[in-house]
Amino acid sequence: MLHNFVTDKKAELKIDGKTYYLPIIVGSEGEKAVDIRTLRTESGYITMDSGYMNTGSCGSEITYLDGEKGILNYRGYTIKDLADNCTFVEVAYLLVHGSLPTRTELDEFGSLLTSFGMIHEDLIHFFDHFPPNSSPMSILSSMVNSLSNFYAEMKGDPLENIDKMAARLISKIRTIAAFSYRKSLGQPLVYPNHDYSYCANFLNMMFDSPVKPYEINEEIVSALNKLLILHADHEQNCSTSTVRLVGSARVNLYASISAGISALWGPLHGGANEAVIHMLNDIYKTGGNFKKYVERAKNPTDPFRLVGFGHRVYKNYDPRAQIIKEACDKMLKSLGMSDDPLLDIAKELEDVALRDDYFIERNLYPNVDFYSGIIYRAIGIPSNMFTVMFALGRLPGWIAQWKEMWDDPNWRIGRPRQIYVGPKQRPFIPIEVRKE
Repeated sequence: MLHNFVTDKKAELKIDGKTYYLPIIVGSEGEKAVDIRTLRTESGYITMDSGYMNTGSCGSEITYLDGEKGILNYRGYTIKDLADNCTFVEVAYLLVHGSLPTRTELDEFGSLLTSFGMIHEDLIHFFDHFPPNSSPMSILSSMVNSLSNFYAEMKGDPLENIDKMAARLISKIRTIAAFSYRKSLGQPLVYPNHDYSYCANFLNMMFDSPVKPYEINEEIVSALNKLLILHADHEQNCSTSTVRLVGSARVNLYASISAGISALWGPLHGGANEAVIHMLNDIYKTGGNFKKYVERAKNPTDPFRLVGFGHRVYKNYDPRAQIIKEACDKMLKSLGMSDDPLLDIAKELEDVALRDDYFIERNLYPNVDFYSGIIYRAIGIPSNMFTVMFALGRLPGWIAQWKEMWDDPNWRIGRPRQIYVGPKQRPFIPIEVRKE
């Protein structure tokens, strides 16, 4: 993969009077990298890069992201084209298989999703043994990990059964998520309905009731489709890198995805949209004076920060944020919720961020988390399920990344280096003579 993009150019690195020549790699979209894979062997030096902000861990054909220009593409397709024209199932197929499905391929993939919608009855009993206030993310991670004990596709070459494993995971994760929510409420489980689409099926499993049947709203289904598409992959972020790192030890797909779910659980990663809702609620409860909070955010001595602005990678407007904003406006209007006070506060904050020099100079544009929480709240999904929704969307990307890593001719087990800064070697002191 990477060797196809190695150029004739070399970077020169001089250390202790000796020059080392390091290959230059240029990606298909013009990204440039210095290949340091032989540096330690040749020179005895490693590179130091806390947080891996400037370190490429792999070559990938899945997602292209340009933070400076605000570009996000899956397999060469812009995120806007996919969100405007595709269902989540189509995009899931694209990520896992590398191309958009034909009608026949989509029907076959959809049939697999339908057939795998149920979960083993023994797995359902697992829900009974979690404490009542268990985090939905801990339940999701545990249940996904347990799937490897019930389904044997990992035996032999796992790539031979990747279609079945991918469809099984993508289908069952929504059932597990919906069941965990129903269990937390003490309500009866609602099983998958084969007559519904992927997103409609999930909503029905979440909210249907024997005393009040759930009515499918196509605007809600459409908004949920877009949200899942926009979250489906995002290059080598914390959870995706976790899936690859765990999988690099030749760990099965289910356990690797479980590890990714745990990484996503972090409030600095998948939990940001929940934090946005809490922030908007706080502003609303204190009178709705958003300007006071803006001034607090600009005050360097105040620890308060506006949540949902800025991004570690994007230094421009998050291309997903505009799509979500439009979907949010449309859905709230169809539900008769155009006067949602939290939405009003969100729009005011967005307007400030796009006009105020303080935010512009620091590239603090609204990100994908800013509006997604409002949509989930309007749908009726509780805030403690927001990160679960993120995991539902991100799953196809995780599967695609795991598959690509497993089949990569440049595969190595992940093993970052370090610089030791502890005590130098010292003599051992027997306990009898150690000083108190």
